[in-house]
Amino acid sequence: MKKVAVTTLGCKTNQFESAAMTEQLLAAGYQIVPFGESADFYIINSCSVTARTDAETRRLIRRARRTNPLARVVATGCYAQVAAGDLERMPELDAVLGNREKQEIAALLETDGVLVSDVARSGEDERLKLSSFAEHTRAFLQIQNGCNSFCSYCIVPYARGRSRSVGIEEVLQGVRELALNGYKEVVLTGIHLGAYGLDLKPAESLTGLVGMIDGQKLVPRLRIGSLEPNEVSDELLELMAGSDMICPHLHLPLQSGSDSVLKRMGRRYTAGFFRELIANVTSRLPDAFIGADLIAGFPGESGDEFNQTRLLLEELPLSDLHVFPFSSRPGTVAAGMPDHLPAGVITERAAILRRIAEQKKRVFLERFIGRELEVLVQGHDSGTGRCRGLSRSYIEVSFRGSAELLNSRQKIRIAGHDGKSASGELVFRGL
Repeated sequence: MKKVAVTTLGCKTNQFESAAMTEQLLAAGYQIVPFGESADFYIINSCSVTARTDAETRRLIRRARRTNPLARVVATGCYAQVAAGDLERMPELDAVLGNREKQEIAALLETDGVLVSDVARSGEDERLKLSSFAEHTRAFLQIQNGCNSFCSYCIVPYARGRSRSVGIEEVLQGVRELALNGYKEVVLTGIHLGAYGLDLKPAESLTGLVGMIDGQKLVPRLRIGSLEPNEVSDELLELMAGSDMICPHLHLPLQSGSDSVLKRMGRRYTAGFFRELIANVTSRLPDAFIGADLIAGFPGESGDEFNQTRLLLEELPLSDLHVFPFSSRPGTVAAGMPDHLPAGVITERAAILRRIAEQKKRVFLERFIGRELEVLVQGHDSGTGRCRGLSRSYIEVSFRGSAELLNSRQKIRIAGHDGKSASGELVFRGL
């Protein structure tokens, strides 16, 4: 039996697709082994969001070749999609496969050279089929792919194609099957999740889909992936506020707190709009975890523009920030913009934003000390006798408990935190 090792960089969609490829390879008779072990085939499912992820893909390709010089090494994913020529020139690599080619990975493993379809021609959803994914207690369901936004810094629309949605009934059946398979939480994911359903005939919406899942009580917990700020509707917030199934958790890619920078980025909202949105969210969902993405050091970002971002962040009751130093992507509008900042300035600004993020997380965690939270138990350490799990409001919680609590929902009284996660004690046995 031939051995295959798969490694993944980047977003939940890539992780979803790696899991689907793994299922396909297992069905075809291959044995899956860890990436660090000797294998007959190595698959690197790449990301191309930043130059750093491109470099990491190249490093993993070289690592695979060193691990077994006789193996076949295959690159796929977004870096393979947008820069196949760069990868093809690597002597360590045998084949470059695009994102659409993942659907036929078992048949294409022994293909030589470059096979990359034009994702811009994708007219319908072509997602990989998957019944379960990743974690023991939480499942990720990809319901949308592609993006129509073309923000000036982003390569994703070129790597993933236009927005395409999975049909409503197929999504509902997918959630049902995951729940029947024992998953207590389903996370809806996509590249541009807020565009879900707009391409379907008749057109549907993410809010409509979430309302159906909630109304039919298909799963104990439902979590929604990242949403654009201008796609968080009052209707969705009202639905979340009235549900004991939908987790109070939003991740919003803000990117900058300066209107002039947002305009250069091609973002379709202002800092004032974002401020009002957060006020609306917190009034309807007081305990919501609100995360945000930020880009530090966008081309031409002045000291005053950066301070506008810093002041906005300090004002808003956000729970955490994901900070990305600006990375120029060939083929994007931003790559050709003037006044790219020195690397040292970008690094310094990213560090300032990360310090704000640390403070935001501490303030958010502090709010829950002494309170009881429902925690979905995800793991157990036999050495320490402690369990770990995730609350509805996206707080990682550890507590003393036994392995028999895995994949159950427990009430935990929060006693403290370390700035990153919380600790507590079991109040009573749950579901």
